[in-house]
Amino acid sequence: MPSPDSIDRPRPTSNTGFSTDAMPVAAAIARMCDGLQPVAAIERVAIRAALSRVLAQDVLSPIDVPAHDNSAMDGFAVRGVDLSPQGTTRLEVVGTALAGEPGGRRIEAGQAMRIMTGAVMPDGADTVIVQEVARMEAGHVILPDGQQTGQNRRLRGEDLSRDMPALTAGKILTPADLGLLASIGVAEVPVRRRLRVAFFSTGNELRSIGETLAPGQIYDSNRYTIYGMLTAMGADLIDMGVIPDQPQALEAAMRAASESADAVISSGGVSVGEADFTKQVMNRLGDVDFWTIAMRPGRPMAFGRVGPAYYFGLPGNPVAVMITFYFLAREALLELSGARRQRPAYVSARADQPIRKRPGRSEYQRGVLGHDDAGRPVVSITGTQGSGVLSSMSTSNCIVVLHHDQGSVAAGEPVDCLPFEGLL
Repeated sequence: MPSPDSIDRPRPTSNTGFSTDAMPVAAAIARMCDGLQPVAAIERVAIRAALSRVLAQDVLSPIDVPAHDNSAMDGFAVRGVDLSPQGTTRLEVVGTALAGEPGGRRIEAGQAMRIMTGAVMPDGADTVIVQEVARMEAGHVILPDGQQTGQNRRLRGEDLSRDMPALTAGKILTPADLGLLASIGVAEVPVRRRLRVAFFSTGNELRSIGETLAPGQIYDSNRYTIYGMLTAMGADLIDMGVIPDQPQALEAAMRAASESADAVISSGGVSVGEADFTKQVMNRLGDVDFWTIAMRPGRPMAFGRVGPAYYFGLPGNPVAVMITFYFLAREALLELSGARRQRPAYVSARADQPIRKRPGRSEYQRGVLGHDDAGRPVVSITGTQGSGVLSSMSTSNCIVVLHHDQGSVAAGEPVDCLPFEGLL
């Protein structure tokens, strides 16, 4: 497989149409995340309210889990030394251990105790024989050969040990984490304050839902996709609406947004168009870099500070907004929220058709990930890949990621795919 995006600057490429000074995706992520200061405020919340929050401090287990050696199966607790190395073993059954009962009972040589899943192991017992292979006979149990000492026994503390970290700071809490916290009796956890993000769209041609469209006007879709992506991240949102292409209006919106949010996201106004006033406004308000990213879609982007807030200027085309958010801005927003950085969980799948690409930029194509008749992952591209074809994002279930140094892909070759599940 090709390696992920290199952070080295791209080499000049002739006859490609690529900008030779464009910044690789990995370099852009590194520059955005370098020096970001996560939100500092910490609050304690009940574990029912902690889903998808960022854990602010390590949670130490106050108990051993499990608290005692216990049985992993229904069966018979025995001493391993009593098991015959060859042939069957006959042991006297001296009682039953049930889950939830205190331990303390003991078996001696030649004895066994019936035991249920989760029950405390009797003193002296170190092995459980599953009931399906055992046979009762006149108060005794007959066990077949081939049993192993220590089998089907859970050891005290093998899941979690007392005073050891159950969860570590920076973890985005999942349903499994909530169950884990409940299993150690923790009712509240310290989490970082939710990230506050203000967002708006720019453009004289944009209208909000419910307004009548005049010739040349379109409905603003970007605010709704940005709203959905930020909501999935658990951010607190400030929707600033649509801002016209007027320097005074843009400056007023940017000032208000930066004074009330940790981060500001705009869509549109970061290219070289004559009506794009973002750059001149930013020169007055903050320290913002305008970048050409070696990626498709989503080439123009801005990043920096406006007052106390971080600023992310995304392109205007709908698909480019989503791609630059997921593969650039989201990485920095997670860092800003205090979450631990994680590499994308790519799925390798065979391309069911050739995919054209030249080295020198990252490309993100919409795809449908499935399986062939043999159960192997396979991906198909969803037709037209224009950055304005938002319907293709709706009909796809993954992004096919063609890395910076990667070239064209032949049918049947493996490609990296990032499934939408867990991302959108």
